[in-house]
Amino acid sequence: MITINKVSKKYGQEEVLNIDKIEILKGQTFGLVGNNGAGKTTLFNVLLDLIQPSSGEIINNDIIVNKSEKWKTFTGSFIDESFLIDYLTPEEYFEFIGNLRGMNKADITAFLILFNDFFNNEILGKKKYLRDLSKGNQKKAGIVAAMMGNPQVIILDEPFANLDPTTQIRLKEIIKNITNNKEITVLISSHDLNHVTEVCDRIVVLEKGLLVKDINTSPETLKELEHYFSI
Repeated sequence: MITINKVSKKYGQEEVLNIDKIEILKGQTFGLVGNNGAGKTTLFNVLLDLIQPSSGEIINNDIIVNKSEKWKTFTGSFIDESFLIDYLTPEEYFEFIGNLRGMNKADITAFLILFNDFFNNEILGKKKYLRDLSKGNQKKAGIVAAMMGNPQVIILDEPFANLDPTTQIRLKEIIKNITNNKEITVLISSHDLNHVTEVCDRIVVLEKGLLVKDINTSPETLKELEHYFSI
């Protein structure tokens, strides 16, 4: 589904990313972990053509992402609050994204009902702009918007950050439900080793822009990761 091929990123003389090759299979739930400065967000930004790689290419379903925009029709993502349109209400934002994804008003309403528990009565019907919501509620809106329109690929950067424990648990259940459908490929970066090992089939560890571990998740994965980051 996704091929990361000899991708590097340099800022001046500093190389912040250097990945030889990663193949992410269709239907896989792929986790990306690493300390601050490991290159996780840089890699996702290259994946989404937000920044240009210094070398190499990323192919999303046979489309080179920085050569065509066709991959955007089947890829949903949320990196940070800059993905939101902060002068819209959540309802207006969901309608805007839904329209882009070919959803009519009834489709959007039915879709949002699925997230009532996740929203916890804090998002819809509050007559607030997105900019006036808490960081956690802004993140909820962005995550749900990334899932609109039946995307084949969903990319989420630090989705558990700024969420309260109840919402984190609900988000894990949402991700697990999505990934029961092996047609959807999900990429998640996270600092939270517990959450990422619980929801991901495979975990890659980056350190200073380099791939240092590539693990198929098992009951021993959390201990392996905790050991790696403790030495």
